[in-house]
Amino acid sequence: MNFNALVQAIADIHQRAYTGAAKAINTALTMRNWLIGAHIHEYELQGQDRAAYGDRLIGKLSKSLLALGVPACERIRLYSYLNLYRAYPQMSEAVSPELLPTEFGHGQFSIVRSLTEQSSARASDETNALSGKLLLSRLSFTHLELLSAIEDPLKRAFYELECIKGNWSVRELKRQIGSLYFERSGLSRDPAQLSALANSASIQADPAHIVRDPYVFEFLGFRPSEVLPEADLEAALLEKIQIFLLELGHGFCFEARQKRLIIGGEYFFIDLVFYHRILKCHVLVELKVGAFTHEQIGQLNTYVTYYRTHEMAEGDQPPIGILFCAGKNQALVEYALAGMDNRLFVSKYQLELPKTETLQRYLDEQRQALEGERSGTPE
Repeated sequence: MNFNALVQAIADIHQRAYTGAAKAINTALTMRNWLIGAHIHEYELQGQDRAAYGDRLIGKLSKSLLALGVPACERIRLYSYLNLYRAYPQMSEAVSPELLPTEFGHGQFSIVRSLTEQSSARASDETNALSGKLLLSRLSFTHLELLSAIEDPLKRAFYELECIKGNWSVRELKRQIGSLYFERSGLSRDPAQLSALANSASIQADPAHIVRDPYVFEFLGFRPSEVLPEADLEAALLEKIQIFLLELGHGFCFEARQKRLIIGGEYFFIDLVFYHRILKCHVLVELKVGAFTHEQIGQLNTYVTYYRTHEMAEGDQPPIGILFCAGKNQALVEYALAGMDNRLFVSKYQLELPKTETLQRYLDEQRQALEGERSGTPE
């Protein structure tokens, strides 16, 4: 073994270990969520006191689990786990015995036997069903959550196969579903050629995608800011902007960084959230290191609207958003006043918030300084 061979051997060991860890995390997360769905399904069928909850079961269960500190058990998530179990009964063949309780609740039936017998019977009826072990080894939980939302078994099986064959990332799977790939394949005269074309430019899955998935952060008890690289330009700029706004002394009170929202079953993250004690409103800050696009203001508008609907307390003014973004030689700062009468509010906000020119100048200065540090050149 020469030196170059030693370097390559250690790099290979690292990559195999990293990939193995990512797969192990995904397996545990998928099985955890599948089993939650299984328990809910079994309770709905045979729970002794199920009649007392009826349609309120999922909501009541969510509140109880969250109160115990069990993460990712919001109402919409529990429905997702239930869909996962019902879409993939064959996953029972991959369940590790130590994850299964010996009895379900206080009933007399064994959930191990119940799940194995019922799932095997249901899976045998699915002529297009892939094995649970194959699905678990090749697809992340986020893949399976997207797939389980597809009601048509044939359509779901099509995307399962194409996703595994093409090693698609979650983003690519979303894109292909959105592009009606299944429907286009059915109409195509040459489905094989269409498949080759679809996979030629597809975004490939990577173990890093699993490790950085918001589900994994929550499952492992991490916050995104603890896992994502803080040396990135965007993260460094956010740190500067956070301190800058707090030091201005205009009433900013820091609430959160990378604030997680769940909208329609999807995760979104707001870069910075403040509460302004003088204006009595939330201030949401988004930073984009690239040039301004209209999609960015739409994204911030979505966050502001969500906060107005779900986070406003009695006595609060409507929330506002500040968008930091950069062009080639300038910074664009836009105020998203979602759902508000600009004539009524904009003057009031401009009296208390930093002026656009101030924010623009500060962002330019900090970007130049940070980029100078990264390139090794003086400011």
